Amino acid sequence: MGPQLCHNTGVDLFMTLLFAGIVAALVLMWRRLTAVEREVEYLREALVEARFEAPAQPIATTPPAVERRDEPAVVRRPAAPAAPLSVPPEREAPPKPRFEMPSFEALVGGRLPVWVGGAALVLAGVFLVRLSIESGLLTPGIRTALAGLFALLLLAGGEVARRLPATRDDPRIAQVLAGAGIASAYATLYLAAAAYDLVSPIAGFAIMLAITGIALGLALRHGPPTAVMALAGGFAAPLVAGFDAAGIGPLLVYLGLFVAALLWLAVARGWMWLALAAGASAFGWAGFLLAAVRADEVGGVAAFIVALALGVTLALPSAGIRRPWLRAAPMVAGLAQLLLAAPLLDFGPLAWGFYLVLSAAALFLAWRDPKLMPAPVAALGLVLVLLGVGLMRPAPGVTATAAILATLLFAIPGQLLSRTGRGWALLGVVGTAGPVLVVQLAATRLLEPGFWCLLDLLLAGACAWLSWRHRDRADAQDTGLVGGGLAAAVLLSAGLQQIVPGALVALPLAAAMAALAGWGRTTGDASVRRLTLLPLLGLLVLALIPLAQVAEAFGRSLFGEMLPYRLLPPLRDILRFLGLPTAVLVSILFADRQSFGRARRIALAVGGGAVPLLAYLLLKQPLAIAEPPAFAAVGFVERAVITQALLLAGWALVRNRRLPRVASLLLALGVARIVWFDLMVFNPAGVPQAVGAIPLLNAATLHFALAAALLWTLPPRRGTRPIAAALTLLALVATVRQATHGSILTGPLGTGENWGYSAAMLGLSLFWLWRGITAKASDLRLLGLLLLTATTFKVFLVDAAALEGVLRILSFLGLGFALIGIGWAYRRFLTEAGSAPPADRAPA
Repeated sequence: MGPQLCHNTGVDLFMTLLFAGIVAALVLMWRRLTAVEREVEYLREALVEARFEAPAQPIATTPPAVERRDEPAVVRRPAAPAAPLSVPPEREAPPKPRFEMPSFEALVGGRLPVWVGGAALVLAGVFLVRLSIESGLLTPGIRTALAGLFALLLLAGGEVARRLPATRDDPRIAQVLAGAGIASAYATLYLAAAAYDLVSPIAGFAIMLAITGIALGLALRHGPPTAVMALAGGFAAPLVAGFDAAGIGPLLVYLGLFVAALLWLAVARGWMWLALAAGASAFGWAGFLLAAVRADEVGGVAAFIVALALGVTLALPSAGIRRPWLRAAPMVAGLAQLLLAAPLLDFGPLAWGFYLVLSAAALFLAWRDPKLMPAPVAALGLVLVLLGVGLMRPAPGVTATAAILATLLFAIPGQLLSRTGRGWALLGVVGTAGPVLVVQLAATRLLEPGFWCLLDLLLAGACAWLSWRHRDRADAQDTGLVGGGLAAAVLLSAGLQQIVPGALVALPLAAAMAALAGWGRTTGDASVRRLTLLPLLGLLVLALIPLAQVAEAFGRSLFGEMLPYRLLPPLRDILRFLGLPTAVLVSILFADRQSFGRARRIALAVGGGAVPLLAYLLLKQPLAIAEPPAFAAVGFVERAVITQALLLAGWALVRNRRLPRVASLLLALGVARIVWFDLMVFNPAGVPQAVGAIPLLNAATLHFALAAALLWTLPPRRGTRPIAAALTLLALVATVRQATHGSILTGPLGTGENWGYSAAMLGLSLFWLWRGITAKASDLRLLGLLLLTATTFKVFLVDAAALEGVLRILSFLGLGFALIGIGWAYRRFLTEAGSAPPADRAPA
């Protein structure tokens, strides 16, 4: 009794909620139908009145006659006025009815009780039958007879209410009774045929047709409310005796015939709501059965879903539905439910047969009616999901064969009809590439790598052919052109991935990037050119690990890590993840100035960062400084080579007037490396580093002198010459330091070294002054004066303070005469040039 009680309670609750929802829906529907009926009545009266109105007389627009001088004047008498037409007096149009929202009192007190009462009648009949079943007081024949008698009484009551003077003014009474009678009649038939086997299948089918005919006639007679009651009763009838009382077969036949009748009624009356409600209710039953039936009964439910999807899809246009997504919704719903049924059928031939048959039907219907194109597109998307799920099972069964059939089913019509619409082009692209890619990801071991590569390349050729057929639609965002090119590139990359060794893991994506760039250049399509960025992003994803290692090494070197080489990725990873992609990217950027389309700036940024980074990593490889002794021996040399490479690249770009922003960035990086690494973090005067034992040709002097020379030879820019002057001075300082300390520049500052700095600074300042005067370069003269002033203060405050006696006197004498001579020469040269300042006047 426990399970039976739970089952009965669940059915009671379902019936209560169902009829409560029906009541609420009827209230809303009745309000809309009332307004529509009033509008139709007004239009009918206006049309009848328009038939009696005479057309307005046209206004004479004949131009006046022009009198010619060579002709005698003709007196024209005005024509007699025509007899006026007898026009009936204009009738005033009746006022247009205006829909008013019923008050709460009118709604609850006048309308709601009628429909609640009808629902209560149906529930009373249902629970009366249930009580007789549970108590066992009546035989099955008597129960069925009483249920049928109750249905007939309700139907007769509806006809009586339609004719009685007291109730005929309120059509709702007849509608409610007729609807309740139809619902009870369906319940009675289900009891007699399915639950008790009192009638044969043929007789049950005949009775079903009779009840359906009566229901349709009453719905045509009484209107939508009766149809709603019939719909609710028909779908709720199987719950009276349990949906599985007589097996799933009779239930599915019953549901199919009932839905067909409802769809016929919806088409005949143009009731869109009834078609949608019938389809939604039937799909609800199908979903419930998929979750409730046994495994051996799923096949019948799947067949019912296929027939239901086709029937409702064909009926919706005739019922007046025009929106494409609504018309395709039944097909999509059927495909989604078959997706749920496939695991229950163990992804066997039956499951795939149902799914592919319904997909083929969706393709055919979309070919006949373009508004149904969302259906095959959704079918293709769901079939890809189904392939992935089926192939990930331990025993994929016939799923691999289904993948071949799905490819042929979608790819062939999509390829052939691709120029007729975007939907077909999308089917051609995804149908060709999608199944093989899903199978390749979910079940790689189905084929050998060589066979996978051959298959991918063949399908890539098919997608490329599709894109080629659409090449005349460049810059039109054509799905065939853009999608075909992208699919061909993806298949090309997937195929090469199967055969290339691990050391060339980036080669497939690089090949796809080059292929898309070439195709974009051939067609000139901006969208295809933008697609070239996708393989580039894939290459960046592949390079994330080595890039992270490089970022860590560089970050730690900024804070004093002397051996960043130990943190860098191996050379093979640098070449396969960075070297090859960078070479392809640079080739594409230089070969086509329109490559990557609007995304060219992104590609330039990636290339602009990848080239110096790759150069930095490659320059780190020859010396491979991984131990402290190696850093002390060649650390400065390696750092100088990297810095010079940046400066030389920026200098070359400036001289060639190409990529000015990249050139400025490279020059700024080079100077920043000198300031940060050579002067602050790894200054050779504080950190032991060998620079070479040869004076003037040591690494420090050459490094700073070459950097200064590159900046001096650039076109005058804001801030360039001061930096070049600072680097020149730094080269002189390095020369003096190396001459006094040797290869290792660490050690205390001596007197000789100190005077050497002063002499070098004085000589450089004099050179700048001379050069500024002769070349009429004011910036050089200013730099010479500033350096001379700094040298003077150094001599007076630092150098002379360390001397005593005669040496101090001689030093001041020499410095004084030198400064006087420099001042005299400076004024004389400027006077000859016509730019000397006025001479100082003696006081009066």
